[in-house]
Amino acid sequence: MNDPLVSTDWLAAHIGDPNVVVIDSTWFMPAAKRNTGAEFEDAHLPGAVFFDIDAVADSASGLPHMLPAPEVFAKAVSTLGIGDDTTVIAYDANGLIASARLWWTFRVMGHDAIEVLDGGLAKWRAEGRPLESGPAFPRAPARFTPNFQPELVRSFDQVKANMGEVLDARPGTRFRGEVAEPREGLKSGHMPGSRNLPSSELVDAAGRLKSADDLYPLFREAGVDLSEPVIASCGSGVTACILALGMARLGIADAPVYDGSWTEWGGRDDALVETSR
Repeated sequence: MNDPLVSTDWLAAHIGDPNVVVIDSTWFMPAAKRNTGAEFEDAHLPGAVFFDIDAVADSASGLPHMLPAPEVFAKAVSTLGIGDDTTVIAYDANGLIASARLWWTFRVMGHDAIEVLDGGLAKWRAEGRPLESGPAFPRAPARFTPNFQPELVRSFDQVKANMGEVLDARPGTRFRGEVAEPREGLKSGHMPGSRNLPSSELVDAAGRLKSADDLYPLFREAGVDLSEPVIASCGSGVTACILALGMARLGIADAPVYDGSWTEWGGRDDALVETSR
């Protein structure tokens, strides 16, 4: 598998390519009260379009930003001008959080021509590269054919049967149950047998995914054997995708994500929870 990230240099050289579509997928926790659509119109990469992970989601699940049905996703990205032969570059203004989630979502839908801009908007801006303001660049609709890949997703029942494979991307204080969850009504703690590797540890001070040489020790120190199955989880299925992105950089392309993550697990009476205070 090729590295799942591209450099700002690469994108600057290809940003005018009609077969390359750049997507701003910026997302923040609801408590931040940020208007990402308005922020996109204030400043975005040239020719970029905007993707809202909360809007293009399974609204009937009762959980935040769950994977949409393949046909719903296909309709949404088709209207953005993304087709079967399009190379997609995802970025955001909040580290790698939502761009990693969008990278994973495209791959779940069978589209592997998706990469994440290393360093995101912050690096692009710091290098003095051009930005645009206003609405998204209008593109002609394209034909996107979804091909759902179930092996990249895990359900509650699948995780319940394999809790020892779970790698949790939440901060250690939340994993250990030392602090309350940011979403009300959820238990504190973690799944029995699961391990913890906060997604923030995979990203350097500049917001870039760490190198393979730096990532290997992090997984090892978290007690993860990368030759065995690993299920990435987090609070609501977003930062878990940074773990999957990190594993992809290490050549492990098929690491699944528990879509419901702790928002589902911590809200169910039939889910076992441990703390390690």
